[in-house]
Amino acid sequence: MANENNSNTPKKPRFSSWWIYGVVIALIIGFQFFGGSSFSNTEKTTTSELQEYLRNGDISKIIIITNTRQAKVFLTEEALKKDVHKGVAEKPLFPSAGLVPQYVLDYGDLQIFQNEITEIKKENNLDTIVEFDTESNVLGELLLSLLPFALIIGIWIYLMRRMSGGASGGAGGQIFNIGKSKAKLFDEKTDTRTSFKDVAGLEGAKEEVQEIVEFLKNPDKYTSLGGKIPKGALLVGPPGTGKTLLAKAVAGEAKVPFFSLSGSDFVEMFVGVGASRVRDLFKQAKDKSPAIIFIDEIDAIGRARGKNNFTGSNDERENTLNQLLTEMDGFGTNTNVIVLAATNRADVLDKALMRAGRFDRQIYVDLPDLNERKEIFEVHLRPIKTAETLDLDFLAKQTPGFSGADIANVCNEAALIAARKEKKAVTKQDFLDAVDRIVGGLEKKNKIITPEEKKTIAFHEAGHATVSWMLEHAAPLVKVTIVPRGQSLGAAWYLPEERLIVRPEQMLDEMCATMGGRAAEKVIFNKISTGALSDLEKVTKQARAMVTIYGLNDELGNITYYDSSGQNEYGFTKPYSEETAQKIDLEISKMIEEQYQRAIKLLQDNKDKLTELAERLLDKEVIFKDDLEKIFGRRPFEKEEEELEPEPVK
Repeated sequence: MANENNSNTPKKPRFSSWWIYGVVIALIIGFQFFGGSSFSNTEKTTTSELQEYLRNGDISKIIIITNTRQAKVFLTEEALKKDVHKGVAEKPLFPSAGLVPQYVLDYGDLQIFQNEITEIKKENNLDTIVEFDTESNVLGELLLSLLPFALIIGIWIYLMRRMSGGASGGAGGQIFNIGKSKAKLFDEKTDTRTSFKDVAGLEGAKEEVQEIVEFLKNPDKYTSLGGKIPKGALLVGPPGTGKTLLAKAVAGEAKVPFFSLSGSDFVEMFVGVGASRVRDLFKQAKDKSPAIIFIDEIDAIGRARGKNNFTGSNDERENTLNQLLTEMDGFGTNTNVIVLAATNRADVLDKALMRAGRFDRQIYVDLPDLNERKEIFEVHLRPIKTAETLDLDFLAKQTPGFSGADIANVCNEAALIAARKEKKAVTKQDFLDAVDRIVGGLEKKNKIITPEEKKTIAFHEAGHATVSWMLEHAAPLVKVTIVPRGQSLGAAWYLPEERLIVRPEQMLDEMCATMGGRAAEKVIFNKISTGALSDLEKVTKQARAMVTIYGLNDELGNITYYDSSGQNEYGFTKPYSEETAQKIDLEISKMIEEQYQRAIKLLQDNKDKLTELAERLLDKEVIFKDDLEKIFGRRPFEKEEEELEPEPVK
């Protein structure tokens, strides 16, 4: 390798765009200087002064320029000696340009101006010469025509240099750098501290990813038995479940070059740039093999081809995908280069991208279960000062359906709440407040609510609590509040059971509990309100799912219109007839109405307890499970030894 500091080596001159800006500025100045009148430095006069000079016999010649509405005025030799014209007989700035007039005049109407001069000549018997001429400024017009092109070229070069990333290097190199890969390289020189110890839960996903890392570290263990290195692994799952975190752990553990970029990094406004960046990315990875390429949000370029190209024009995204398919498994297959990718939209990916030989493994990263949530809490609670009595099992049970990112947010929010209250450690109540803050939104205790509205809200929420308490399969209640939070005026908090399969009676009980709020308004006030909007939305979705997705309706039978691939082969049409659509609408309405009437009957049978619960809610604003047990007693179907919430550790 040559010594870059050798003084004998001629340095390549650095490209500078300042000369372009200089040319543009020179053109503008030149146009300003030459583009105006050729006698712009001549003294100007007025029509009245011209008439006076003409009557005095001082003017020998007048040249009227018809296309510029200007007149050149030349004085006689005798007039040049007069004091009134002193200083106007100087030499021209450019002698080669010819004689320069002593005065120039801007006139209005040509015919009126000509008649005035002719009349003065007749009255005073003058022999002043009057000529007509046209004048064109060739240089000014040329500069004017070139100016837009110079501006466009200057702006284009400026934009290309900005997009190619800086002012260093040659012009050609900077312009064509736009086709280079934007991947960030992590290797042994990069301090990547994330490891598999930082990834809690996800045991199955970690095992498969760790095997890829082990293959790169110790390939003989697998190749000795005839195994081949997997071409790629696709991480699929809901947002926030830890797909990108797994990739970071791979970067920290693999000890091989790790190229990381997003799917949108391939997309550019110029044609062919995406495919060029794919080629450059795999070339860099092959040069440093064994290596790993991680493409986050691969659905940005991996969507199914031919679905949205209605115009028939060139699709840059499809060209990029075609190049990616070729690089992953084509004639020029790259050896020892593994592709990791992550997406939460696997249903829209192209089938050719998903096949074995490109992504040999599809690793589903699901929402964490109870035990995994406990492990995730342990990871995120390491930097947080918590109270000694904090029970992780209790926290894990209070966060069903939370992703890893949600749990991290809960821990951070709990620490902020404790700091706001000037506590020395984060307690269980801070975590419960954090869960309420994330799920329901910020409390709005100063929201203006009339007493009548507050009473309606109290009975509405008490209706939810009463019906859910009476039904076997409804989710256990945690607390009820009428304090406005987020967009809701009140809320009933439940602790839903984590089920892998759901039966019809369980879904119907949940629908009935959801309709308990509107049913309570009907039973107590004999009126209904708009407060049940979110409830109606929820039960309508549940009923539609039972009828059209899960096949849990007797009228329509064992049929589903759900497409798990996400690629609707019917296009914009429904996969059922109009007659079936009417049946679906009828069954959904019938199912919801049955649960509504069921909730009304339950509340009518327990009207006194409903009223007592609503009055207690109006008094305290927040009530818990213990308050319901005092009013209703233990749930009739609940076993004596069953405890939904563990006792706090003392």
